[in-house]
Amino acid sequence: MPGRKSRKSYVNKQNLKICNPGNHNSNNVNSSSTSKSKSVDELLSLTKDQLRNECRQRGLKMSGTKNELVQRLGNKMTVGLRQEGSITVNGNNVQNHTRTKNHAEQQRKEKERKDRESLVLWRRPLITIEYFVREVFILLSTYGRKILAHQKLVSIGLISVLTLYLLVNSKGPHHHLVQGVYKQLLWCLYWIGLGILSSVGLGTGLHTFLLYLGPHIAQVTLAAYECESLNFPEPPYPDEIVCPNERNPLTITILSIMSKVRLEAMCWGAGTALGELPPYFMARAARLSGIDPEEDDELKELEELERKKNNPGELTLIEKGKVFVEEIVQKVGFFGILACASIPNPLFDLAGITCGHFLVPFWTFFGATLIGKAIIKMHIQKLFVIIAFNESLIEMAIDLLKKVPVVGEKLQVPFKAFLDGQKLKLHKKSVTKVKEAGGNILGSIFEKFVIAMVLYFVISIINSFAQSYHKRIHKKATKINKD
Repeated sequence: MPGRKSRKSYVNKQNLKICNPGNHNSNNVNSSSTSKSKSVDELLSLTKDQLRNECRQRGLKMSGTKNELVQRLGNKMTVGLRQEGSITVNGNNVQNHTRTKNHAEQQRKEKERKDRESLVLWRRPLITIEYFVREVFILLSTYGRKILAHQKLVSIGLISVLTLYLLVNSKGPHHHLVQGVYKQLLWCLYWIGLGILSSVGLGTGLHTFLLYLGPHIAQVTLAAYECESLNFPEPPYPDEIVCPNERNPLTITILSIMSKVRLEAMCWGAGTALGELPPYFMARAARLSGIDPEEDDELKELEELERKKNNPGELTLIEKGKVFVEEIVQKVGFFGILACASIPNPLFDLAGITCGHFLVPFWTFFGATLIGKAIIKMHIQKLFVIIAFNESLIEMAIDLLKKVPVVGEKLQVPFKAFLDGQKLKLHKKSVTKVKEAGGNILGSIFEKFVIAMVLYFVISIINSFAQSYHKRIHKKATKINKD
């Protein structure tokens, strides 16, 4: 028995030497594995910032709650120990293979990204239009099936539309009241739609405040000072503005003009708040479903920003602004979102993504956004436009144009003619009877500018949809290869 036991121990030692050549290396691996591995209690004792640093060193995502970071680190350490054991047995082949595979994957993604960015109408028009049509068809079929799945809601909607149609077109004592409500409803929907187009993220976004709401407020302001009244005849207001017969200059104040355009301004602001919901829902769904941030450009940007926060020197000025917005939203909550939504803020998209990623409740996000954009921000913007288009300030600005060297007088003539033409329109019953001289030049330039902006917006939507379809087919192909 002693001989058999010693022979068995000898065989075990020989097997250990074969499996782990070099006792010194084996001890080093085991000691390093033990030093790297930490218990859950040790991880929980670390602060959130320390956990994020640990994740950054291991190449892991740094976003999430403290418990998620602990769980992520625990999984990574287990995988790391297994990888180290395989490296000890098989040399560096496994490690090199992994590095080569990761490098090839990065090269594939980079090539795919460049190919996707080249899908624009002015470079590859035919394939861009084809992909755009295919993406539109997929979206229509997908959302069409989702809508038809809710048969009760569809039935209620169809009945409501039919009832509204009969009320609007049937004659009777109710006709005048229904027509007024219907017209007001269309007017509100028009401005809500323009607000959604301004912030929904389709293509480059259509700057509808600059193109539509701002000029409308400016027109009402100029008409109020010229007509010395705000009781414009309806109709043709709001389609056209004509001065009433009675005048009351004492009623023309900044507050009264703000009250005149309050409905359209608040509807536009509500539309911009609705347009901020897609980034919120996208980030929230990605967080709940565990989608890889690499698969979405906006989530990838958020993840990259989280990584750079540990190295402030790498942040650009815009990225510092985004970090500031993100920190306000995370630390202050409702009032932080309200503060970001209440001022003209081109970085507010990141606030929606941040709120969705950190699972901020819907009504906290949307309530603060709606109050900020539809009430506070719109009053600030209205006030700015009304003060800027005060009659005395406009005339002073036109007089100052004359002092511009060389081209001053040439610039002053069309602007003065345009202003005089606008004033003349207000005192006529029909706009077609008014003939403008030099003012037509500025009017035609602005019309062409609006058309150019709308065309650019449409082109950007086509490009965006084509690139979405490109991402869709490559994502599907990648998934098939993995399976």
